[in-house]
Amino acid sequence: MTPLKVMLVAAEASGDALGAGLAKALRARLGDRVTFVGVGGAKMAEQGVESPFDIAQLSILGILEGLKAYPTVKARLKDTVALAAREKPDVAVLIDSWGFNIRLAHALRKLDPALPLVKYVAPQVWAYRAGRARSLAKSVDLLLSIQPMDRPYFDAAGLESVFVGNSALAKRFDHADGARLRAAIKVAPEAPLLLVLPGSRPSEIERVMPAFEDAVRRLKVDRPELAIVVPAAYTVAEAVKARVAGWPFRAHVVEDEALKDDAFVAADVALACSGTVTTELALAGRPMVVGYKTGAVTYAILKRLMKPKWITLFNIAAGKAIAPELIQDACEGDGLAREVARLLDDPALRARQTAEQNAALDKMGRGMPDPSEAAADALLKFMARRGDRLG
Repeated sequence: MTPLKVMLVAAEASGDALGAGLAKALRARLGDRVTFVGVGGAKMAEQGVESPFDIAQLSILGILEGLKAYPTVKARLKDTVALAAREKPDVAVLIDSWGFNIRLAHALRKLDPALPLVKYVAPQVWAYRAGRARSLAKSVDLLLSIQPMDRPYFDAAGLESVFVGNSALAKRFDHADGARLRAAIKVAPEAPLLLVLPGSRPSEIERVMPAFEDAVRRLKVDRPELAIVVPAAYTVAEAVKARVAGWPFRAHVVEDEALKDDAFVAADVALACSGTVTTELALAGRPMVVGYKTGAVTYAILKRLMKPKWITLFNIAAGKAIAPELIQDACEGDGLAREVARLLDDPALRARQTAEQNAALDKMGRGMPDPSEAAADALLKFMARRGDRLG
């Protein structure tokens, strides 16, 4: 029988991981009765998804940045639609990346009105721009949601949604070995270790990393023994290595995925750009300071639209700032260094923050079944109900 052909589209590193997980789960169920086409990164490539272009071109955040990149985005959108026209998938799963994928949904609907469209990860309508729930309901047939607070908004908009859980909460660090990381980079077991995570988008390296660099320089003045480890997302690895090479002290850039997990459990404290990585750090039991900076125009608009007081998911779940957040103008070297120093110098404070992070993770749904498995089941049930073939 003809295999089920699934188109997966991810425009950022976090979506690439979700797409890879879904592809792996679908193959476990269907074996050689499923094939994949689409757009993704290195992790989806490992699952057989050959992307027609590098998704780093689409890793954009900010209004002005989006306007500057519009010609590139438009060209890559055209490439993606051409891929769909050529490959004729049985279903398209559009993963996160609202700006790109909502345009793609419209283009695919025009290309083939009968093609089932599934959105994997909802826009955060519970935080801002609730009207996007109606826009999405008009554009796709099913939502695979990763946040429990999504459903009421999409129910009201008339879009079927299935809560599959957040893959970040399913990440485990049982296999990670902090001693192995320290041995690999030749750092003594007793030396304090700071993890620096500057983001996975080029715009984050441009805007956030200078403040992080300044903070680390200040910390090293008083703590010359402080070891610095910088895990680099593959989407920005070259830019990160280029910047770190210019630092006046040694820092260890880690690209290997297993060593990254080792680094998460080896660190005493982390300085992290806001994003999925903050949840992963909490799961690894690491206290952290969160920083973020975007364009002035984008920030002014988002500040007016945002409902929650915080941007870190476990802070939102807890209803308080468990991890300090230094955003926009506050995201500067002196303030970041001061907050990191407090954690480095106070083991009791680190323990309290870790305990509160753990409690918030439980509220967020830690311990649920693997979201990739749930997403695969939901997708296949949806296709069976529609009468579309499963291979």
